[in-house]
Amino acid sequence: MNAPFVHSDETVRCADLRQPDEAARIEGFVAEMGGTIFHRPAWLSAVEQGTGQQALGIVAEKGGALTGWLPLTRVCSPIFGRALVSSGFAVGGGALALREGTAHAMAHAAEELALRNSCTTIELRGGALPADWDIRTDSHCGFECDLAGDDEAQLLAIPRKQRAEVRKGLDADLTVHVGTGAEDRAAHYAVYAESVRNLGTPVFPRSLFEAMLDGLDADILTIRHQGAPVASVLSFYHGGAVLPYWGGGTFGARSLRANDRMYFELMLHARRRGCTRFDFGRSKTNSGAWHFKKNWGFDPQPLAYASWTAPGAEKRDVDPTSARHAARIALWRRLPLAVANRLGPVIARGLG
Repeated sequence: MNAPFVHSDETVRCADLRQPDEAARIEGFVAEMGGTIFHRPAWLSAVEQGTGQQALGIVAEKGGALTGWLPLTRVCSPIFGRALVSSGFAVGGGALALREGTAHAMAHAAEELALRNSCTTIELRGGALPADWDIRTDSHCGFECDLAGDDEAQLLAIPRKQRAEVRKGLDADLTVHVGTGAEDRAAHYAVYAESVRNLGTPVFPRSLFEAMLDGLDADILTIRHQGAPVASVLSFYHGGAVLPYWGGGTFGARSLRANDRMYFELMLHARRRGCTRFDFGRSKTNSGAWHFKKNWGFDPQPLAYASWTAPGAEKRDVDPTSARHAARIALWRRLPLAVANRLGPVIARGLG
């Protein structure tokens, strides 16, 4: 924006996240407002470091104090075009503000910022949503619940049918490893890359996971069978909750119930770390992942997202379930893993 956007005695302007004092001030505001990990400048910074997609943001101020913050990632892709996303590579974000009018002022200021950056789309993943944007509440659901007080209670809290699968995983010849070292990172990326290839999705750059582990409170839990990693998840810790975020398993994981064992062990690990909540993240409504999480006893909660498209531009489509991408997904599933791992990060860094 060329000049601050003024709303009564409140000023809205672009944030300068390269100034440590500005970033620290915003981090404090996010904490005071009870924002998510996806609102943190540290998240935007890790995304930028790991993918090259620029960290941006808009702040609102009144009397020298912050009254609002809209985190943004400028996502550029030769396939999917340019977009401002709140927040990039996140399932949440959107505006944090003391009042709804401030949130809307920041969103409309983002329209000008998008045009200046040749972005035809803005996506807000949560927060106060402008009524004149395209709003959806039927595409995704979030899953979250309290952790139990001890290991046995945690097992008994799982519905009977799913609990039987967890017990099979507990009885299998599996070992549990938690850490953030080089071996943990290599095992996680190998398993995750194979998992998403099997789903027909390009894998994110390994540098994204490295930046997240180095810049945020996170670790990796890996399940091994006879020494080989078969399931692994990279999780974040924020506000008393654990967020299993990038996880997957090999073809052999299913018969071993390694994924079931993995998420149960993460529940126990998180409680020992002092967490009280398990945030299972979002899933496409009525997808396989949606039903998997529901089987664990989680109650799906619809998420509200909003998007803005520049006048005359085509709406951005990065939905992996859309008919437009069906042929690409089918082709990707057939790629040799080595080829998928080489090409995937180049494409995935533009998904945002």
